Amino acid sequence: MTTPTVHENGDKLRGVNLGGWLVLEKWITPSLFAGLKATDETSYCVELGEAEATRRLHQHWNTFITRDDFAWLRRAGVNAVRLPFGHWLFGKDYPYHRSYGEARHPFVVGGLDIVDKVFEWAGEFGLRVVLDLHAAPGCQNGFDNGGILGVCEWHTKEEYIEHSLDVLERLAERYGEHPALHGIQALNEPRWDIPTELLKRYTLEAYQRIRRHCPPERTTVVFHDGFRDFREYAGFLQEPAFRNVAIDIHRYQCFARDDIDMDIFGHIRKSAVDLRLEADEIIRESGYQVYCGEWSLGLDLKVVSLWAEGPFNHALEAMDEFQMAAAYRGYASAQLLTFEKYAGWFFWTYRTETTPEWSYRDCVEQGFIPDLGRTEQMAGIRAILDRARDLAA
Repeated sequence: MTTPTVHENGDKLRGVNLGGWLVLEKWITPSLFAGLKATDETSYCVELGEAEATRRLHQHWNTFITRDDFAWLRRAGVNAVRLPFGHWLFGKDYPYHRSYGEARHPFVVGGLDIVDKVFEWAGEFGLRVVLDLHAAPGCQNGFDNGGILGVCEWHTKEEYIEHSLDVLERLAERYGEHPALHGIQALNEPRWDIPTELLKRYTLEAYQRIRRHCPPERTTVVFHDGFRDFREYAGFLQEPAFRNVAIDIHRYQCFARDDIDMDIFGHIRKSAVDLRLEADEIIRESGYQVYCGEWSLGLDLKVVSLWAEGPFNHALEAMDEFQMAAAYRGYASAQLLTFEKYAGWFFWTYRTETTPEWSYRDCVEQGFIPDLGRTEQMAGIRAILDRARDLAA
């Protein structure tokens, strides 16, 4: 089976996630949660109340990522951003969930203005945008990044599913003509025990809703694998009836106990050998474009899940700074060499407050990840030298 490795209208995506911006995660921005019991965006807004949550989140939205960051991304050679957003993006029209308590509509209004700015800045600096429904009503995975920690009920009510589809279509209609729009992701990380047939039904409807406004020549429809083997989607959304579809996989090595107990050589081998073999298999057999939509250099579970239970051992805990720098460089290179096989990859995430191994900007500035902008400059110099040699000959 032949699978396209790049988007119909462009080159390979080398991108970052803009996590912790429009969907809060406590470990990304712990300062926002200081003094609160909240563990996710829902409990954050409920605990603070509308006025104070609005004040704090508007300040956060306007300062956490700005136009200057998009300029930096362009200079660093990044060509795409994946933008996680919550189902509340369009305002107070979402279904109620009991976690809201007495607040019928707890979420802060105004995030759509930020999305508009993202498209403005992406257009200015030549970046492409993948919109990602990261938090669905009722929560699709029970994670804090799904909006409600410890709850996974999105798939239990048709009104939750219907609202998700409505949000996707409204986004497709609003941004479908914008040249910076690259793709729309139907849902981020639905939990592994949600029935595959339900996810297929939802994703098919999402494809159809998005295609009303975004033709395949311009926009990729993306769906996450739902933490299951890609073969469960065999024959689903395939050409010629369906075009420009990508499957999204996420690859971390800090959550499963076998990975946590692995030394750095095991992590590098897994990245360079096991995940490479997996990549070859998915590309060869799936029939989709493939994105690695999330990966990082994080190996310490404690810093990413502030409420996780230990033990919190990890591969770098006994290393000095020199050894850690070498380890991060090797680990980053092994992952990048593998993920370059795919149609695109997106590091999680662009910026964090206290965890540099999860911050793309910190990783580039520390030299752990290559500066793609400098790489592009070197490629241009090499091309000029090659041309000069040809002329001299």
